[in-house]
Amino acid sequence: MKKRLLILEDGTVFEGAAFGSDRASQGEVVFTTGMTGYEETLTDPSFYGQIVTFTYPLIGNYGINSDDFESIAPVVRGVVVRELTKIPSNFRSEMTLDEYLKSHDIPAIEGIDTRKLTRIIRSKGAVRAMLTQADEEVNIVEIVKRLNETPYLKNHVREVSSKMPFPSPGRGKRVVLMDFGMKKGILRELNNRHCDVLVVPYNTPAEKILSFRPEGILLSNGPGNPADVTEGIETIKQLIGKVPMFGICLGHQIIALACGAKSFKLPFGHRGANHPVKNLQTGIVEITSQNHGYAIDANSLEGTDLEITHVSLNDGTIEGLKHKKYPVFSVQFHPEASPGPEDSNYLFDEFIKLMEQAGEEKQHA
Repeated sequence: MKKRLLILEDGTVFEGAAFGSDRASQGEVVFTTGMTGYEETLTDPSFYGQIVTFTYPLIGNYGINSDDFESIAPVVRGVVVRELTKIPSNFRSEMTLDEYLKSHDIPAIEGIDTRKLTRIIRSKGAVRAMLTQADEEVNIVEIVKRLNETPYLKNHVREVSSKMPFPSPGRGKRVVLMDFGMKKGILRELNNRHCDVLVVPYNTPAEKILSFRPEGILLSNGPGNPADVTEGIETIKQLIGKVPMFGICLGHQIIALACGAKSFKLPFGHRGANHPVKNLQTGIVEITSQNHGYAIDANSLEGTDLEITHVSLNDGTIEGLKHKKYPVFSVQFHPEASPGPEDSNYLFDEFIKLMEQAGEEKQHA
């Protein structure tokens, strides 16, 4: 089996076995703690530009099944695992993880100490790295220099958002879904509630969105720094108060920034399917799925019309907000992901109720 190197920007080198594509790849190394769900992780557009490390030691054991994908194709730059299952065991499996990554030209490495790598990321933050073949021609010093000189990616959303609007018809509430890197599960939950959905690109102007006469607007998840999505922030500034609104993950951050709050980069992000979040309105703790590298600064909420509805029990960061005057709310986690339980699925029902209430008020006006 071919050897492969994972070289970090601080000069740390991991040697392991190569699988997936043979090409070299560079990206930001992050880790995710989910015990299952590697198919959803690989196809989540929020992982754009990143080399994903799985902390669960055995990956690939139930193969690849396209029914579980969150987008048509993966956008990760690489995959890191402790041990790869060569022969998956599941009746739904269509191919192995190795075959899937080869088909999408994504390199991967197995057999390294993923606990050590995770500890490096936890102490130093997400780091730039390169996956490359282990041979005599590899100049580690030169690669480390190049990594440190490489600027962090921007404009992530532009790369993963839909290029053209498209419908997902239904007979219920008319919802415009702004696609900042949408997971398929969000669209599924709206369709399950019979919504008549129109998915639009992230940079669709406010007047164009209003021309579709939506009863609600949902802002999807997506990758990168929310402050970089200037078109989306400006659009939401113009739409708040006109239509009920629900934001998820990056959508949550964009709503907050549009209301005057500020975001900051987390040291190593929240990525996994086992994050406890407390609902401050009910006192209930929900087990959530998360994938984000930025959060909203609680101190920056002063002077805004936003109030906190959910907090992380791991680090106390904001996990949910609602507007004091208008039918607008958002969460940092993924209510559509159902990480085992469906603790947060009710949020889509809350969105439907907001639209119904707004419709009744409009009729009586």
